[in-house]
Amino acid sequence: MGRANDEVAAALTEYADLFAMTGGDAFRVRSYQKAAKAIAGHPEDISQVNVRRVPGVGEAIAKKVEEFLSRGGFRQLDDLRAEVPEGVRRLTRVPSLGPKRAIFLYRELGIDSPEALAAAIGAGRLAGVRGFGAKSEENLLKGVEQLRQAGGRVHLGVAMDLAERVIASLPAERVACAGSVRRMKETVGDIDILAVGPPSLMEHFRRQPYVAEVIASGERKTSVRTREGMQVDLRLVPAGSWGAAMQYFTGSKEHNVRLREMCVKRGWKLSEYGLFEGDRVIAAATEEEIYQALGMPWIPPPLREDTGEVAAALRGELPDLVTLDDLRGDLHTHTNLTDGIAPLADMVAAAARLGYAYYAVTDHAPDLVMQRMTLDKALEQRAALAELQPAYPGMRLLHGTELNIGPDGAVDWPAEVLAGFDVTVASVHSHFTQPRAEMTRRFVAACENPHVHVIGHPTTRKIGRREPVDADWDAVFAAAARTGTALEIDAYPDRADLPSDLVRRARHHGVKFSIDSDSHAVPHLANLRFGVGVAQRGWLTAEDVINAWPVERLLAFLNRA
Repeated sequence: MGRANDEVAAALTEYADLFAMTGGDAFRVRSYQKAAKAIAGHPEDISQVNVRRVPGVGEAIAKKVEEFLSRGGFRQLDDLRAEVPEGVRRLTRVPSLGPKRAIFLYRELGIDSPEALAAAIGAGRLAGVRGFGAKSEENLLKGVEQLRQAGGRVHLGVAMDLAERVIASLPAERVACAGSVRRMKETVGDIDILAVGPPSLMEHFRRQPYVAEVIASGERKTSVRTREGMQVDLRLVPAGSWGAAMQYFTGSKEHNVRLREMCVKRGWKLSEYGLFEGDRVIAAATEEEIYQALGMPWIPPPLREDTGEVAAALRGELPDLVTLDDLRGDLHTHTNLTDGIAPLADMVAAAARLGYAYYAVTDHAPDLVMQRMTLDKALEQRAALAELQPAYPGMRLLHGTELNIGPDGAVDWPAEVLAGFDVTVASVHSHFTQPRAEMTRRFVAACENPHVHVIGHPTTRKIGRREPVDADWDAVFAAAARTGTALEIDAYPDRADLPSDLVRRARHHGVKFSIDSDSHAVPHLANLRFGVGVAQRGWLTAEDVINAWPVERLLAFLNRA
């Protein structure tokens, strides 16, 4: 988390969780959660402004924020961390186990870590404990295993933010990120940075404030662990071998093995220093030269997973991948009318600054009860959007809604109401554990609704926190293709939903896609780049993505009903 806003929000969220675990007042817990959300979504750097100007931040919270900004923590958080062991804090990250139940298990049964929880379930120690039935135990064991599999991996948003902060701190002649971050992989285990520069760059790297521990250090490579717990490897490479090094350290391992097999057949050798025939350098300075020498065009990093990209390149059939510049608008965003942070006018103004040709506001519909949406509120918002439109002649404002796909596939509002919206995104927000056949029918029914344009964050997953729902995805994709319903790539990096493997499968069915930010605050609009990364890994072109189309074509798609 590079932005001070994110660091402060994380600290306040942790304090709220620990406060709740230790019996703190529920009202105060909610106030800290709301403040954390407001600070995370604030468009300005919180370290450069008066935090008291942020809605929901009172004097007591402001003082804690100021202390955090001055020393990286605040006294009350330190006290609670001392009271609740680190293993118990890890317990709260087990999906389906909240803070209160975690502290109950610790105090009543001495369970002080996810591993201890799994052992206790295996020993039958939770049998008969109120609130922990057989189904609950099964879900908890799945959650512990999910946490174990995640290990030290983080979603791309966290890794990219840290990588960009590291790169900005290095006064190198040339510096770039390689590895899984460059391939836009949805989760990342460690970060690879390549640089051209003097050996003294290593000492500069070791002294940076984000470094918590130096794991290993030499003249050409230094590995550190950051304060976020991630490993970052910095490698110095010769300027003349930059392309070879970028190709080699970007990977993936399987992609590189495929290239080396091609080289061996020709009597060549490919390494991080170049492509060689004996002692003769065939190519080294650029990646393009290396791929060209092997008889193919440059392969974009998101495709380098050995899933057919080399064969496609040799045939001259690589897709012209969609890019961030191709996107002409955003079709899924929220305001403070429901669960967003920013008011309508601020979100529209921010979209205009991005140069969009169109922009949709899609606040939640009434079946998501906690949002307290009504038709009157939706119609008032529609009128407000119409009033804003003349101020933005170059951007078409679209009034939309995010509907809820109920357990039977029904959505909020009758057809005559839905017909009044420019765009509707329909998403699953509950009943995540429905059996496969029921979940499949649920999605198919939503696709068959003529007033549903886009299925939002289809698998509902949250990386490291919630498993995807179980559905016959090929049946869902066939229904979406048949009905002309787009599937969303939700660009929130902890969703990345649809995942790239399912994106590629859906594309084979003829499905169209919408890459959306699902923004709940102005800074979230920038998340579209992560959605583009997912789309590229799924081999999508601009033709596959409806919000890469001109406004006239998009409106024709939306008006198909």
